Amino acid sequence: MDALDPEDSVDRHIARWSGKVPFDVPTEQVITRIQLLAKHVKYGKDRALAETGLQEFEFETMHRLASRGTPWRAPSAELAAELLLSPAGMTGRLDTLEKSGLIRRVRAAGDRRRVDVELTEEGHRRWIEAMRWRGIAEAEMIAPLDGAERAALSALLKRMLLHVEQA
Repeated sequence: MDALDPEDSVDRHIARWSGKVPFDVPTEQVITRIQLLAKHVKYGKDRALAETGLQEFEFETMHRLASRGTPWRAPSAELAAELLLSPAGMTGRLDTLEKSGLIRRVRAAGDRRRVDVELTEEGHRRWIEAMRWRGIAEAEMIAPLDGAERAALSALLKRMLLHVEQA
């Protein structure tokens, strides 16, 4: 390795394992780098949540509501299905968010048995702040790439993802 091609942790991983176990070096390089980058993405998301004082389950619930646009509302059963939660699990989550002033429960106008959940203004503000911090973390990660490199990487990753999604 030289200054133009500095060694990263994957290069050291490959050197450490070469000759000890059979693997295809280019495949190992790609997959290991994807795994490590995914860990860095997770770390960035965790930092964003820490900056806003949100827990991951709070953010994920608020994220689903915000995706619907104003008034950021959805039936609680629909949210539970999207989040893969039981009705009891959804109730516990909503109780926590409601006590924090981040969501409110509203009886559906057409069906009083149905409960809709909506973000409060404070909930939307906190979600926006978490999204801002996430954006900062993502921008830092992709900063070394210019526009053409980002487009090329995106296209390659898309091709890989389509392959595994269609398998």
